[in-house]
Amino acid sequence: MNHQQLHNVVSTQIRAAIHEGRLKPGQWLRQMQLAEELGVSQMPVREALKELAAEGLVEHIPYRGVRVIAFTAADIADFYTHRSVLEGMAAYSAATHMDEETLAVVRHLQQAMANHMEPAALAEYRRLNREFHERIYRASGRAYLIRTLDQMWDAFPTMLWGNFAQTTHQALPERDATDVAEHAAIVQALTERNPTAAEIHMREHIALAGRAFSASM
Repeated sequence: MNHQQLHNVVSTQIRAAIHEGRLKPGQWLRQMQLAEELGVSQMPVREALKELAAEGLVEHIPYRGVRVIAFTAADIADFYTHRSVLEGMAAYSAATHMDEETLAVVRHLQQAMANHMEPAALAEYRRLNREFHERIYRASGRAYLIRTLDQMWDAFPTMLWGNFAQTTHQALPERDATDVAEHAAIVQALTERNPTAAEIHMREHIALAGRAFSASM
């Protein structure tokens, strides 16, 4: 394995540990310890931590080291507010730019989520949900929006679930029924090529999810 491959492997492993909650919010990450656990030298670990800091998953504290980001209630509110605006803008553009093949995939994902509402299917539901949102904002064709939302999805939603015990292995009950209807409304707006409706439904969907998550905290 060359240096770049090793660096990518280390980044992926640490990122997964953070997303899954095995590395906890506020936990200090010691290069030597991580290197020993992963069976590598400290160099790829150091580079991986720099990459994860750029992604917003960890933070460097001068003279103390690197630790996993811990989210506050304000961070959560800001995240969902930003997402609702940006994904709303992306949905507006996607309504007129999305090709029929992508639209068919989005419809399939929406139906698949509706068929995976049981608690045992939570991990699969969250995977489908992420792909649903990604397909839509990528169809916008707006490069800056896509890059920004990619970074937000990498740094926040999955990590948020792992940060809080009550959402790691269970969904928010009050969202089960409304999620299905909200996703259906977004798909309907995209199908009708109605950019204004697509933006409104996407913004409302994410804003409601944010309020429910904040209330559960």
